[in-house]
Amino acid sequence: MLSMRKFFEDKGMVSSGILNLSPTETLEICKKGGVIVDVREDYLNRYKMFDVEEIIFCPQSILAENLHELPSDKPLIIADSTGINSKKAMLFLKEKGFENIANMAGGIVEWERDGLPIKEDKTERLTGSCACMLRRRDR
Repeated sequence: MLSMRKFFEDKGMVSSGILNLSPTETLEICKKGGVIVDVREDYLNRYKMFDVEEIIFCPQSILAENLHELPSDKPLIIADSTGINSKKAMLFLKEKGFENIANMAGGIVEWERDGLPIKEDKTERLTGSCACMLRRRDR
């Protein structure tokens, strides 16, 4: 495994003090031991999921009370549907002292658009007009 300093070296783009990774860079880091922290709410993360070796589902609404569950010995990549809420979660984690973290720009929408591996549970499909399908489906 690479040292913590090397995981994000020469990767992404820094904007407003936040390291933003592309989905492809995220997958590359995950293959070397990085962990995706998916901050989408439960109803948003059941249909399409990042297909990586290690992922932590921690909705942004309960992130503050579950900080102790996030590993401090691995690089964390914060992800969501489109990259908006993950940026907010990233800022929060930085305030709480997390250092080896990055934001995945574009969320699962860009991840899928780039043809990266996903898992689907069609029984959890949402409906809506945008690509991320943000509305709950009537059951």
